[in-house]
Amino acid sequence: MKKWEKLPEYMQTDEVRKYYDILKKKGFSLFLKRLFDIIVSLILLIILSPFFLILAIAIKIDSRGPVFFRQVRVTRYGKKFRIFKFRTMVNGADKKGSQVTVKNDARITRVGKFIRKCRLDEVSQLIDVFRGTMTFVGTRPEVPKYVESYTPEMYATLLLPAGVTSNAAIYYKDESELLDASDNPDETYVKDVLPAKMYYNLKSIEKFGFFKDLGVMFKTVFAVLGKEYKGDYVPPKKAEEVIVEDIENTEKVDNECDKVEQNAEETIAENVENNEE
Repeated sequence: MKKWEKLPEYMQTDEVRKYYDILKKKGFSLFLKRLFDIIVSLILLIILSPFFLILAIAIKIDSRGPVFFRQVRVTRYGKKFRIFKFRTMVNGADKKGSQVTVKNDARITRVGKFIRKCRLDEVSQLIDVFRGTMTFVGTRPEVPKYVESYTPEMYATLLLPAGVTSNAAIYYKDESELLDASDNPDETYVKDVLPAKMYYNLKSIEKFGFFKDLGVMFKTVFAVLGKEYKGDYVPPKKAEEVIVEDIENTEKVDNECDKVEQNAEETIAENVENNEE
C-alpha cells in the first residue's frame, strides 16, 4: 500500500484512515491476493481463449462496433482506467442514455441479452485482473461521475483495486430490475443503490482477509447458478418519514395520556360518591 501522505488529498481524511489502518496490518493477505490474481487470471485467460473468440465473432456478427466496451472507470487510489467488457449494447450506448442499465434497455443487442443473462460480459475483465487494474474480489469500478458523489467514507473503497465481484454485487445481482421502474435511474442509483452497495463494500474492508475473498468467489458462483443471498442493509428513513412518524408517535402518547387522565378523574369521582354514601 502507498504511504498515507502519498494518497490523494481527498482520501487523507479521518473517515478513510480507519480503513487504511486495518489494511495496513494485512500485508501478507494483500500479497497473497495479488499473487492469486496473477496466477489464476493467466490460467483462465489461456483456458478461455477459444471461448473469447466465439463470443467476439458473435458480437461482431450481431451488431456494428468493437468487441469490447472500453468505458473509463475508477480503481485504486482514484486512478482512471478503461475497463474490458464484452460489448452487450449498441456502439456508443454510453452517449445515448443513462450510464446505468435498466432491465429492458433498448440499447442492449440480441447477443448482448444472452451475454448479460449469463453474465459473460464480465469474463473479459480477467484481462484487467492480470494487468492489476482490477482484482477478483473488490468494489465494482464506478464511472467518474458516480465517484464524484461519494461521501468521505466511501473513498475508503479506493484503497484497494476495483473488483470483478463482491458481496455487494451478489446482493444486488438484479440491480437493473431495481432501476427499471425509476423515472430517473441515475438519481435512484446515487441516492438508493450506491449507499447500500457501499455499506457492504466498507464492511468487507473492515473484515478483509484473503480466504474471505475466496469465500466471496464461491458465493458468486452459486449466485450465478441461481442461489439467492440476502444482506442485512437497512436503508435510512427519509426525513419526511421520520417527521411523520414522530408526529404519529406524539399523538399516540397524547391520546394515552388523555385516557389515563380520564380514568383517574372517573376513579376519583367514583370514590367521592362512595364516601358521601
